[in-house]
Amino acid sequence: MIRRQFLARTLSAAVASLLARGVLAQHAGHSMHGMEGMDDMPDMPGMHPAKPVAAQPESAAAALAPADALPSGAPLPALRVLRNESREPGLFRATLVAEPAQHPLLASRPTTFWQYNGAGADSTQGPVTGPLIDVREGDTVEIRFINRLPQPSTIHWHGMPVPPDQDGNPGNVVAPGATRVYRFTLPAGSAGTYWYHPHPHMMSAEQVFRGLAGPVIVRAADDPLAGFPERHLFFSDLKLAADGSIPANDMMDWMNGREGQFVLVNGARRPRINVKEDERWRLWNACSARYLRFSLGAGQRFVQVGTDGGLLETPREGLTELLLAPGERAEVIVRAGSVPSQATLTADVYDRRKMAMPEGSLPPDPAHVLADVAFQPQPIGEAGAALRAIPATLRTIVPLPAPVARKSVVFSEAMDMTAMHHSGASVHGMPAGMRFMINGTSFDPKRITLTSRRDAVEEWAVENRTDMDHPFHLHGTQFQVVGRERGGVVTPEPLLAWRDTVNVQPGETVRIATVQKMAGERMFHCHILEHEDLGMMGTLRVI
Repeated sequence: MIRRQFLARTLSAAVASLLARGVLAQHAGHSMHGMEGMDDMPDMPGMHPAKPVAAQPESAAAALAPADALPSGAPLPALRVLRNESREPGLFRATLVAEPAQHPLLASRPTTFWQYNGAGADSTQGPVTGPLIDVREGDTVEIRFINRLPQPSTIHWHGMPVPPDQDGNPGNVVAPGATRVYRFTLPAGSAGTYWYHPHPHMMSAEQVFRGLAGPVIVRAADDPLAGFPERHLFFSDLKLAADGSIPANDMMDWMNGREGQFVLVNGARRPRINVKEDERWRLWNACSARYLRFSLGAGQRFVQVGTDGGLLETPREGLTELLLAPGERAEVIVRAGSVPSQATLTADVYDRRKMAMPEGSLPPDPAHVLADVAFQPQPIGEAGAALRAIPATLRTIVPLPAPVARKSVVFSEAMDMTAMHHSGASVHGMPAGMRFMINGTSFDPKRITLTSRRDAVEEWAVENRTDMDHPFHLHGTQFQVVGRERGGVVTPEPLLAWRDTVNVQPGETVRIATVQKMAGERMFHCHILEHEDLGMMGTLRVI
């Protein structure tokens, strides 16, 4: 049964009244949250048993910081860059440490993030965003990972074609205090915009919302856009309590995916961007659940030149908006124009159909200003300014051949409201009674969901039988979207591109063509991280 039908039929009047007040408070600025404890350092799965946490009345909730609590208007921070410790050509060797780090966001007390840092780096300097890993096709990458967190963790190389045993799967965790080395070689054709983040089961959401995520760029030797200056915009979501702590997820966070008061760009709230010449922007949506419908305003057009897996075959000219689901990336060319002007980089309204309790949907969030942009074009020929042409063809993308096998992935969910609100029902801060499923079952690390053959082209039908959007992510390879079907209407995909994440709307089936090149076990899941942790994930065995 679809969850909203279930909720409408089963929720008692008393619980409905309680939760309706909580939802109204949430919608009015997220000022009330009280479904579970709000300690800055919650019980750590894998370290010691967590005490069950019962749903609490809204009066026990911790207030959140106001939406203007963080300063804005400073120049966009530059990303930190992970230092290559190797002097050997073609070898990128570095150390990456996951550890607590304090940053003075509010006057009340420092905020403790969990942060990726390079070896010997001062964790208080620079943005919270993990350091940029900047490598090239053909490089061998060797990352020594040191886990100084109170939880087991992994590093998942999101979207990158790495061997299964090097991809930070949930079954390959690194214990607190332990170290492991990730090693892989980047093949030809793998240039693109990627990122890295943790992937331990039932802990991924918390580790990401506490700050663990960072960007990766894999560069090609023959990049046709190499002459454009690059700007990197890494978007993350922050939910912050009034006392400066990062609160645990509440019931609505688990149900809909966590969104905070702040969308940070390279770790900063609403920074200032000055554009003096045409630029290539790389965009990362590293939010746990927030969809970003980018716009620079109706009068400011841009050109999309890349997706998750690198450049498009042909540019998409004249865009005024671009939607990125959680986990997706894109590359765009932003023109400086010929006269000075002002714009705001905005996440426009997008209705992803967040669930209300006891029934129906919450209204979509209002538009959210991400950054202020000043276009200050320099005369052509002065101070290095130049009008750069975008090639009509960026690279050749060959459609995958006819599939030799087909797979079906069905997203579904079910809610047991009695269990969700029963005293003592919560385990490790995760609510009982919520089931997010693939093909009718929640994730079990001992179960193989699907089996594929190496080098076999397959068509996957990803169907969403829930009431809200879910971004589908497949590990280990890029895929091509073939088409979509909704309400009996089939729409071929107009954009030939390589992706690893695609949004699937309610009632929609998205068909993708894909091929796995390496044997082993891979994950596929919803990239709303709370849903992934609650079971909307499966294991693909490649033989």
